[in-house]
Amino acid sequence: MERVDHDPYLRVRGARLHNLRDVDVELPRDALVAFTGVSGSGKSSLAFGTLYAEAQQRYLESVAPYARRLLQQAAAPDVDEVSGMPPAVALRQQRAAPSSRSTVGTLARTSNTLRMLMSRAGDYPEGAERLDSDAFSPNTPAGACPRCEGMGAVLEATEESMVPDPSLSIAEGAIACWPGGWQGKNLREILETLGHDVHAPWRDLPPELREWILFTDERPVVTVHPVREAHRIQRPYQGTYSSAERLLMQAYAGSKSEARRAKAAAFLSSEPCPDCGGRRLRPEALAVTFAGRDVTELAALPMSDLAALLEEHTGRAEGGAGVLAADLVGRIRVLERLGLGYLSTGRPAPTLSAGETQRLRMGTQLRSGLFGVAYVLDEPSAGLHPADTEAMMEVLDGLRRAGNSVFLVEHDMGIVRRADWAVDVGPGAGARGGRVLYSGPVDGLRAAEGSVTRRHLFDPPRYASRGRAPKGWLKLRGAARNNLRGLDADLPLGVFTALTGVSGSGKSSLLAELAAGGPGIDRVVEVDQRPIGRTPRSNPATYTGMFDAVRRLFAGTEEARARGYGAGRFSFNVDGGRCTTCQGEGFVSVELLFLPSSHAPCPDCKGARYGAETLEVAYRGVSIAQVLEMTVEEARGFFADVPAAARALRALDEVGVGYLRLGQPATELSGGEAQRIKLASELQRGRRGHTLYLLDEPTTGLHPADTALLVDRLQDLVDGGATVVAAEHDMDVAAGADHVVDLGPGGGDAGGAIVAQGRPVDVAACPGSRTAPFLRARLPEGA
Repeated sequence: MERVDHDPYLRVRGARLHNLRDVDVELPRDALVAFTGVSGSGKSSLAFGTLYAEAQQRYLESVAPYARRLLQQAAAPDVDEVSGMPPAVALRQQRAAPSSRSTVGTLARTSNTLRMLMSRAGDYPEGAERLDSDAFSPNTPAGACPRCEGMGAVLEATEESMVPDPSLSIAEGAIACWPGGWQGKNLREILETLGHDVHAPWRDLPPELREWILFTDERPVVTVHPVREAHRIQRPYQGTYSSAERLLMQAYAGSKSEARRAKAAAFLSSEPCPDCGGRRLRPEALAVTFAGRDVTELAALPMSDLAALLEEHTGRAEGGAGVLAADLVGRIRVLERLGLGYLSTGRPAPTLSAGETQRLRMGTQLRSGLFGVAYVLDEPSAGLHPADTEAMMEVLDGLRRAGNSVFLVEHDMGIVRRADWAVDVGPGAGARGGRVLYSGPVDGLRAAEGSVTRRHLFDPPRYASRGRAPKGWLKLRGAARNNLRGLDADLPLGVFTALTGVSGSGKSSLLAELAAGGPGIDRVVEVDQRPIGRTPRSNPATYTGMFDAVRRLFAGTEEARARGYGAGRFSFNVDGGRCTTCQGEGFVSVELLFLPSSHAPCPDCKGARYGAETLEVAYRGVSIAQVLEMTVEEARGFFADVPAAARALRALDEVGVGYLRLGQPATELSGGEAQRIKLASELQRGRRGHTLYLLDEPTTGLHPADTALLVDRLQDLVDGGATVVAAEHDMDVAAGADHVVDLGPGGGDAGGAIVAQGRPVDVAACPGSRTAPFLRARLPEGA
């Protein structure tokens, strides 16, 4: 038999996803491969949309169709052939927030072990029976506090929450939680029929009547004679009254719509559960202790402290307790190496940054012991201080040494230099990208023609502080949030300040405290990485407001005026001009038997979102749908003589998102892209007094070339009289700031203090700062 040698390369032929242009590339297996290139160049389309998606498709072929519909599936890649692809695990920056019941412990898989330890080795009250591990989980019927159902808080409707303005009458909308439209009118008419005054201010009504209207269990039925309205015949009807509390709780508990539930929750007050005191568990579980602490107290400890406590109290204990404790300590030590020891296992997952979430998942993979797998990682350095990068590289090297292939999309040039192989995609973004400029050992990238990456990799520029003088000071006193414990801070006004410090040192907490503003601040703008919208209907064009100007242009054409079309005709969010089949979505949901629901282009509008008659109206030869397909860069030239549109397009282009389509759905945007769109929306506004801009890690997800663009725009804001404060791990950004505030010295309980502050050169000289050596390395020579 002829011997077949193992092919050490993974080979891709004809990849065409998004902006990839029939890409052919070969990658070594069992190596650390870094995908580089400017934002929007096509790196993720190659790494995730092609490589990982192909691996998943092959796996799904082995899964029964019925089971397949339960799995979250990536779209099939548009590629001719992928050979040599091993099974893959994707660790992406998650855009959707984790469940409110999810915690660090559930993500890191330490919660189950901790509960088993409490079950097996906990100290029980005399005579108490041993509990199963489920009894220590607030997410199970066996463990959840019956009063709050394991939430730790109870939602209650109070007079203050339901009637925020008692000076209003019922007719004027005093009961703010009442439904709108006909149902609210019906409730008012029932109260009038019952003889109650709906025109008197709420505060003037008798207390017992206010109590009855809001909280009664009675449901009286009366014959209502509605007030006659013009052109409408309204007959008497039987109306049933329900209290405001009953209707509110029904809307909160019974609605399947998240939007309706959120609206109802706004009228409910949240209080710690009186039975469990916010600890979420039944009394039987809370009575069990380990080392003198119940399970909630153990879960509240920073993981580093929890590991130390377990080692102290179990030592070399044999049996189940020793095994469980050793497993828990082992998992925590891995997470410590990733710079996450400051997190507690009980911390809610929605409060974590995307970088923290991804590193938690990395830690679980390192403990899994898999080999022969391809790990595809999305910027593992995101949210990571340079001091923690070395530990993360050890983890990546550990995955590779275990016999795995590690593919990472990365903008941190320090990590790229440590890779075995580099794949540089570009040269630009969007239509100007999509080509593999270089694929080979990292050092060979020096000779890659057209690569924007090579300069930043081998001869990175250094940024000098502009040294602006403060125009005043924002004084913060006694800040107490998360690990900030009575912090006093003086922030200079009229300059660019960088907040630095290791992960968990308190940077985001300080930003949240600054959001309250202060004397001398007319306006505070938080530019965060939350999505610009929850649905595909939100996009860069609608968010910045430039689409309003575009719709007016179309309404002003001769054809539109002849047909009587106004600007509303060219909106895909309202009836009129939009496609009636897909309601302006551009796609329809297809339900498949035994398979997950999928989306297909609308059969009528073919994805254009508009009806055929609307698309017949053209402005300068293009339809409204074709405008939405333009990139920001293309549209900037097309609408150059339309000031209302040109301002927004120029701002978007200047923050580095010129490659995005105007109609790109918000759900497809990364956190960094969303943040830059928000910044562009602010940049296009006229100057209005003294504004404080707060940004949390604005360079996350940016290539160094894009970072330089973004920082230039932030400097422009300061030149215009604003104050900019940005939490940053990028030392180039900190080196170019006017003022640096370094927090720490560590993360979690070991942080929350100001270690150093002043000019970048001053902080770089501080011996007690973990930031100082990395900042010093990025300052210009002789600084």
